[in-house]
Amino acid sequence: MRVDLFDFDLPADRIATRPAVPRDGARLLHVTPQRRADYTVSALPQILRRGDLMVFNDTRVFPARLLGHRGAASVEVLLHKQQSPEIWQGFARPAKRLKPGQTLEFSGGLTAEVLGREGPFVMVRFNHAGAALMAKLAEVGHIPLPPYIQRADDARDRGDYQTVYAARDGAIAAPTAGLHFTPQLLAALDDAGVARTTVTLHVGAGTFLPVTAEDTVDHTMHAEWGEVSAEAATAINGARAAGGRIIAVGTTALRLLETAADDDGTIRPFSGDTAIFITPGTPIKTADLLMTNFHLPKSTLYMLVSAFAGMETMRAAYAHAIAEGYRFYSYGDASVLERAPR
Repeated sequence: MRVDLFDFDLPADRIATRPAVPRDGARLLHVTPQRRADYTVSALPQILRRGDLMVFNDTRVFPARLLGHRGAASVEVLLHKQQSPEIWQGFARPAKRLKPGQTLEFSGGLTAEVLGREGPFVMVRFNHAGAALMAKLAEVGHIPLPPYIQRADDARDRGDYQTVYAARDGAIAAPTAGLHFTPQLLAALDDAGVARTTVTLHVGAGTFLPVTAEDTVDHTMHAEWGEVSAEAATAINGARAAGGRIIAVGTTALRLLETAADDDGTIRPFSGDTAIFITPGTPIKTADLLMTNFHLPKSTLYMLVSAFAGMETMRAAYAHAIAEGYRFYSYGDASVLERAPR
């Protein structure tokens, strides 16, 4: 499909640079094929039904942005994907000047040897490994805010850009639909009989990359590591068999479910990389509803929601959101989308 079919005008003042306070006070647009309704996220227990199952992505964002130097020259590395306890692939700036064998120096005594480079990617070996490396990154690294948030990260972002249920380090971008949940909201969902389970997809830098191709068929997705445990698969399949609806909390959760699903929508345990690209025409086999934020024009995420709920439905929903002052992107407001009829 032509990428320009997914373009729309978005006023700059709709881009959120800080989240709502409290988190579940963010606005929520409920979208069905027939209608739209405005709520706040705190109303989720009234929107969902007893017996429904929410699927959360429990990845944890780590301080993956490193600022340092190579000799006298400044260098920035955005870690992308772990290859071994001490070896990471990342995006580097400036990448073209990096050569194998060079040493990159960061604060706190952290160093990395350049092992190789391919395009914008660089492979580096740190002088720390495993838990020691993650501890050092927590000390000297920066939260990798999305590039459309035009400010430096600060101490507040360490908490704001993390879900309250984050459990497994590895993401460089938050599963942003989950940022709206509070312990109080989770308890209210429990009281309403809405069940939940977790999967893991370590969100990579590819989520920020623009689609530069003119046609979706020519766009290449970057692979991300994910896991659906046997326990999660059993919970999801059991909820569906009992007549409950499956709600994917975030596009990352949906992409992982679709990767792990059989043709009939049965979820199998899964562990490995996924580079699934969901566009209109891709059959959605798993989730009945999708909770997600409002996304960039011409982005793979806007293509995904258009595939899920229907292109015309999403055009109308986004026009409504813009007209009504909804806040967009990672720190913005949320939507709950019902899947378009098959």
